[in-house]
Amino acid sequence: MSAAAAAPLTRRALLRAAFTAAVLAGTGAALAPVLRARRPRQTLTPAPLAEEETYRGRHIAVDAAGVRIDGRPLHVMRRADGSYLSGINHFQSYPTPLELARAAVDELGTTQLAFAAPHHG
Repeated sequence: MSAAAAAPLTRRALLRAAFTAAVLAGTGAALAPVLRARRPRQTLTPAPLAEEETYRGRHIAVDAAGVRIDGRPLHVMRRADGSYLSGINHFQSYPTPLELARAAVDELGTTQLAFAAPHHG
């Protein structure tokens, strides 16, 4: 027996090969800028902690345990861009926890923060 002859190239096979090549070229062209722009991930350094001051008659303490205004804890959240926000004004972010605490004092006026309730049981 002899080896089977290769099937002739049909129009369908030619179009399938051309379409596949076009899809691969388009995908490569779309991904090229993304792959070229990859850089080492930048790590954010936390703002320096352990600061204390009196601002508008209120005692602000910022340390590793968190932010306190007149000894009462202020809930602070760190954003992905490295800035901070709190529940007092969660529409505005601040570059450091100290600036956040000052803004909270401005917003609170003479009102005291509530003592923190234990969260998540």
